[in-house]
Amino acid sequence: MKLSLIRTYSCNIFPIFHKPKTQSLSLCARSRRPICPSSLKPKTPLFLRPSNYSASLSDLKKWHDWAKTLSSSIGSSFVDSDNGPDSSLLFRELNWLIEDSLEDRSLIPQLGIQDNSTNVRLRVDIDDLYSLWKQRIEERKPFQYIVGCEHWRDLVLSVEEGVFIPRPETELLIDSVSDVVSNNEELRQGLWVDLGTGSGAIAIGIGRILGSRGRVIAIDLNPLAASVAAFNVQRHGLQDVIEVRQGSWFEPLKDIEIEEKLSGVISNPPYIPSDDIPGLQAEVRTHEPRLALDGGLDGMDDLLYLCNRTASLLKPGGFFAFETNGEKQCKFLVDYLENVAAGSFCNVKIVSDFAGIPRFVTGFHQ
Repeated sequence: MKLSLIRTYSCNIFPIFHKPKTQSLSLCARSRRPICPSSLKPKTPLFLRPSNYSASLSDLKKWHDWAKTLSSSIGSSFVDSDNGPDSSLLFRELNWLIEDSLEDRSLIPQLGIQDNSTNVRLRVDIDDLYSLWKQRIEERKPFQYIVGCEHWRDLVLSVEEGVFIPRPETELLIDSVSDVVSNNEELRQGLWVDLGTGSGAIAIGIGRILGSRGRVIAIDLNPLAASVAAFNVQRHGLQDVIEVRQGSWFEPLKDIEIEEKLSGVISNPPYIPSDDIPGLQAEVRTHEPRLALDGGLDGMDDLLYLCNRTASLLKPGGFFAFETNGEKQCKFLVDYLENVAAGSFCNVKIVSDFAGIPRFVTGFHQ
């Protein structure tokens, strides 16, 4: 995952059929629904909230003009500071915020009309719109946390502060799983795990590929992330395929039968070297959970742990795919798997991301 929040944001309505994640093959006797491991209740994304508020178009235009002026004042200062958003991106985000806030988007063109007293229905109070945009600019709060969702692949996923925001390049992990199971029905029908699931993005992507033939368990140490992931699983109708469990890495899998080894282990773990975190975008270093970012001194702590444990839990021919910080970590990981863990894995390779940067290490258990 490249830790930039500058992205292309789709404004499509959240489809009813979008699905969540995580459940396992050993759950025949268990209730087939995502486990929400804590009492934490995820926040509802803005565009899914009822339109309980109203304001005149004139007042909405006043807010919009204020927000545009504030955004324009940024210029390229955030870019120059830490590769953050410039004014043009902030303008686009402002338009997306209006779209998510309005009950009737067809009224947006009327924002250009002066002194329009027409009342419109809103999903958020107009005073809160001022507060939200101040948070975006003055606190550098990620836009995804402002509106409560992220568009990822063809999904719209609930996210909130305290839960890692999925990045576009991580979508390639789903493509790698799709390629593997397209020619291997045994793996398709097996048990997969998404370690460090965050919003549940990877597990949901895998679950949609496996369909009813396989199972996914999504695991996260963060109780809020596990709750949000479970919400997303239910939202996307995948509760019969995916189960969400809270815990550290493989620990929540202790009840899995020893003979039922895993078909796949997929993870986008923390891999940023600790000393690099202060240099990240303010949106990332200040607001996203450090638990999902910090990979230790060289960023390899969790990656090496996952490699060592994966060797003992994958079935013969089982697939793994891990995201890394880039070429240096990829090469180190491949060398480790081929030498230190010699004999455990085969067909280990490096896969590049959309920008051509070496990003993923994949392979199979011997």
